[in-house]
Amino acid sequence: MENTAKLPIPFGWYCVSLSRDLQPGEVKPLHYFDKEMVIFRTDAGEAKVLDAYCPHLGAHLGYGGKVAGENIACPFHAWEFSGEGTCELVPYAKNMPPKVANGKQCIYAYPTVEKNQAIWVWYHPEQIAPLFEVEDLPELHSNDWTEISTYEWTFHSHIQETAENGCDAAHFMYVHGSQDVPKGEVRHEGFQRHAHFVSQAPEIFEDGSIDTTGTRFRESYLDTSSNGPGQTWQRFSGVFETFMMGTVTPLDDNTVHLRFVFTQPKDLNAGQDLMSQAVIQNVASQVEQDMPIWEHKVYRPQPVLCDGDGPISQFRKWFSQFYADGSGTKDSKAA
Repeated sequence: MENTAKLPIPFGWYCVSLSRDLQPGEVKPLHYFDKEMVIFRTDAGEAKVLDAYCPHLGAHLGYGGKVAGENIACPFHAWEFSGEGTCELVPYAKNMPPKVANGKQCIYAYPTVEKNQAIWVWYHPEQIAPLFEVEDLPELHSNDWTEISTYEWTFHSHIQETAENGCDAAHFMYVHGSQDVPKGEVRHEGFQRHAHFVSQAPEIFEDGSIDTTGTRFRESYLDTSSNGPGQTWQRFSGVFETFMMGTVTPLDDNTVHLRFVFTQPKDLNAGQDLMSQAVIQNVASQVEQDMPIWEHKVYRPQPVLCDGDGPISQFRKWFSQFYADGSGTKDSKAA
């Protein structure tokens, strides 16, 4: 499908695998950012990501490549490459070829970190060093929180379109059946965006029962944040607690891989757990309600907006900083 936004892939940190999906000694092919890549976990347990093709005769390291200690060995001629993209061994050569000798990088190595039970790579079209860090999320490495549950989708859309959905307030009523248009406090801090929402939820009593009279309510809070275009998280608190990390990674300029990772405190009572599971199911179902719209809409660089739409223009201005070529600044002020 056509990328009607005509926007490139923005730079940032992106999740390319959950940690549990890559075991020591394992090698896998990846396709993100319209590029062929390879991910492997060394014998010491470090995750590494390289461009896929061997500089020798072009074999794809992700298909048949093997981990050799801290290196990956090419399936074609067993040349070994470090996680930093240097050739460490040509097993049958008496002398290293000059183009790969003396620690020269011969395969691009993506800056890679492992945080929040996920493996992240830094993508920038000009391959410059990371400009900010992956945000550390304590709930995802605490013994007081449950093992993660996950949902995943792959669909056609530009990443800016999916991200914009969170500030499109009016659609929550007409697509997701919300009782009203959510209103919240939004702030932008450099590469991050934060919003705080307050709503009412039925009272949950100490024995775990939920008020069914419609007369007892408590304030419920949603705090949602973005760290660049690829990492988001949401904290539901007040009546109960639930935490979600969202990762969205472009396969190309018009296809994204979306993951939702959920966890809850282990000490929720029965009523809190019931409401937490309902929220998780609702959040996941909203994606499936949005997907047909995302996949068939066109991008309007100059949308006709009204006062109930939410801070869409403000969001686009913030998001535009992640385009290395300034593409995002082409949008003029919305009418």
